[in-house]
Amino acid sequence: MKTYVVGGAVRDALLGLPVQDHDHVVVGATPDEMVALGFRPVGKDFPVFLHPRTNEEYALARTERKTAPGYKGFVFHTSPDVTLEQDLVRRDLTINAMAQAEDGGIVDPFNGQADLQARVFRHVSEAFEEDPVRILRVARFAARFTEFSVAPETVALMQKMVAAGEVDALVPERVWQELSRGLMEAQPSRMFEVLRSCGALARILPELDALWGVPQPEKHHPEIDTGVHVMMVVDYAARQGFSLPVRCAALMHDFGKGATPPDVWPKQHGHEGTGVALVEQACKRLKIPNDCRDLAVMTAREHGNIARAFELRADTVVRLFERCDAFRKPDRFGDMLLAAECDHRGRAGFEDQPFPQREYLHQALRAALSVKAGAIARQHASDPKRIAGAVHAARLEAVTELVNQLRAAG
Repeated sequence: MKTYVVGGAVRDALLGLPVQDHDHVVVGATPDEMVALGFRPVGKDFPVFLHPRTNEEYALARTERKTAPGYKGFVFHTSPDVTLEQDLVRRDLTINAMAQAEDGGIVDPFNGQADLQARVFRHVSEAFEEDPVRILRVARFAARFTEFSVAPETVALMQKMVAAGEVDALVPERVWQELSRGLMEAQPSRMFEVLRSCGALARILPELDALWGVPQPEKHHPEIDTGVHVMMVVDYAARQGFSLPVRCAALMHDFGKGATPPDVWPKQHGHEGTGVALVEQACKRLKIPNDCRDLAVMTAREHGNIARAFELRADTVVRLFERCDAFRKPDRFGDMLLAAECDHRGRAGFEDQPFPQREYLHQALRAALSVKAGAIARQHASDPKRIAGAVHAARLEAVTELVNQLRAAG
C-alpha cells in the first residue's frame, strides 16, 4: 500500500503557489483495509475516504469506462492491482496528472513538468473527450493561470467534443458552477475566449457568444466590438475584486446588443429593454442563483439610465430608486452602480476615466432615504391610499433639493 499526493496540490507547489487542499491516491489497498486503518468512507460512486486526523481525502486508485453521454456516464473500477499510472492517465491535463510520493519524489509519466515550464494546457489522453466538464475546467484554468495557452491538439479535441454534442449533455448546475468559479478568477475573459475557440460558448451561453462582431459607435466605444467590450468590463470587475453578483451583472449587461437588427448598427437604441428578456432566459436555463440573476436583470435594464444620471430629472431619479427597490435594498442598488461603473471603464482608453454618476446617485439615494416614511404613513393613517403618493412626494422634494444644491455648487 502506497499513498501519493496528486493533482492541483502538486501542480501549485511546483509553480510556487500556495496549496489549499491535498488530494491523495492510494495504490494497493482495499476498502476494508482503509476502514481498518481508521479511514472514514465517504465516496458514493467510488471509494473515497477521509483521513482519521487530517480529514483530507484519500481515493483508491481507479480506472473508468465511458458508458453514456455526459459527465455522469462512467463506470469506475478499483482494486489493489490498479497502478498509479492507470489512475493518472484518466485525468484531464498533464499538469494535473502528476503525483508526489511520500519521500517527496515527483511521479510524472505524462510530462506535466515540461508543460508547466512551457505554460501549456495539454490533455493527457484521448479519454479527455469522454467528460465534457473538462472543457469548462480548461477554460476556468485559463482564467486563473493567465500566462498559459491551450495546446492546439487540445483545442481540436474540444472542438470535436462540441461537434459530437457532449457539451449539450451537461447539467445546468455544473455549467454554472464552473462559470461562476471562472468569473472569480484573475482574468475571466480568458475563460470565455477558450470556450469560444472550441465552439462551446455558443452552446452554453449563446446570448454572450452573439455579441462578437456586433459594432458600437466608435465615439463612445473605441474598441467597437461589443464582445471585446464586455470582456473588458468583466476583467475590470475582476481587477477591482468585486463580488460574483457584480461580475455576473457586468458579464450580462449588454446581452440586448446581440439582438439589435444589423440594419441599425452601430446604433444600439433600446438594447437595455431587449437585454432583460435575454438575461432572464440565460439565468433560467443555467439555474443561476437569485442574487446574481436579480442584479444582472436590473443592470441590463438600468445601466443606460445610470450613465445618463446627470440628465435625469429628480422625479425620474426617484422612480429609478422605486423601480430598483433601492429603499429596501440599498446595498444591491450600490452593487448595480459598481457594475455600471465597470461598463463605463471597460472601454479602450476609459479605464481611468472618472465615473461621478455613482457618487451622485449614492447621494441622491441617501437624500431620499432620509425621508421618514413611517411618520408620513402615520399622518395619513385615516386615508391609506394617500400614503404611497405622499412618501414619493417627500422623497422627490429631498432629491430635488440635493440636485439644486449640487447644481448651485457647479
